[in-house]
Amino acid sequence: MNIAYRFRIYPTEEQKILLGKTFGCCRFLYNQMLNDKILEYKKTKKLLKNTPAMYKKEYPFLKEVDSLALANVQLHLEKAYKNFFRDPKVGFPRFKSKHHSKNSYTTNVVNGNILVEDNRIRLPKLKWISMKKHREPAENCCLKSVTVSMEPSGKYFASLLYEGYSCENQAADEDYSNAKILGIDYAMQGMAVFSEEIELEKAGFFRRNEKRLAREQRKLSRCVKESRNYVRQKKKAARCHEKIRNQRRDYLHKLSRRITDQYDIVA
Repeated sequence: MNIAYRFRIYPTEEQKILLGKTFGCCRFLYNQMLNDKILEYKKTKKLLKNTPAMYKKEYPFLKEVDSLALANVQLHLEKAYKNFFRDPKVGFPRFKSKHHSKNSYTTNVVNGNILVEDNRIRLPKLKWISMKKHREPAENCCLKSVTVSMEPSGKYFASLLYEGYSCENQAADEDYSNAKILGIDYAMQGMAVFSEEIELEKAGFFRRNEKRLAREQRKLSRCVKESRNYVRQKKKAARCHEKIRNQRRDYLHKLSRRITDQYDIVA
């Protein structure tokens, strides 16, 4: 079983520039390969097998970034392309937009090119980056890949994927006749329906931050697009959305922890 750990990283200004280049190259290569596949299929009705190496001579800037990140772009495109021909309902792969697509890329562990220490991580082409490692991975796990992403607020994160995690039930032979059982079901209004009374805090995180979010978005609408003030105000609005998302995630983590501590079985 695979398990992922998400840590915040703090790259330097030079590393931020290289990360931005990597995000852009991955997006550019995805669009270029998809466009070539579409043109080839229109001409010959066959699937084109193109690789990142085919584009490095024509576009030398692709050599500046991690080659494994470009290889994963090819794998993601091939998977999306095959899924469409297998089941057209999933939709045809779409081109990635510079302004709306998520800035991220995935690199794999090959010959020890990625190392993780207490407060830093070494990535290909980037060397050592400061990282806030707030928890230790499970024992007997092997690092498989790392996904680096940038949030709209400007924060950087690294998701470390480990394989070999065992979640076998160690207490399969125990007697659960007197166990405390909780049932959870979907609710049309509210978060969920519980078989027993669960003390829930009043959520409504969006309503609490609605006035502030509206104020920041109103300021953003008055800025000239792509100006310095626009970019700065856009990050402020993104931080408001990020705060609401973090509040919801924190509330769900605390609630699930309280349920697992109080009950033996949850269905």
